[in-house]
Amino acid sequence: MEETVFDKIIRREIPADIVFESDEIIAFHDIHPLAPVHVLIIPKRRIETVDDLGDGDALLVGKMVLVARNIARDLNISRKGYKLLFRVGQDGGQEIPHIHLHLIGGARLSEGIRPVR
Repeated sequence: MEETVFDKIIRREIPADIVFESDEIIAFHDIHPLAPVHVLIIPKRRIETVDDLGDGDALLVGKMVLVARNIARDLNISRKGYKLLFRVGQDGGQEIPHIHLHLIGGARLSEGIRPVR
């Protein structure tokens, strides 16, 4: 398995604006945000895609969603709303082979998601 940028962030080899960390999960601001708030929530254990999740990973994925909820509350976007998004595989737009949950909010979001410039 080839090393990813997420592996380097987990090991603190490259900087990231970390907003949450536990033994299993780390969350940080995306360097290419699609909205005013764009946080990536990732497990520290590498799982390449959602399609690779096992039945035993249900608790981990549930924790990722709850971490996203808590970060949304901490960043004051939960009242107005936000998106949670997993991209799966090449056709799903997944660029890094390590599952990651996008927390996107802080502005009214349309159906299409476009980068903030």
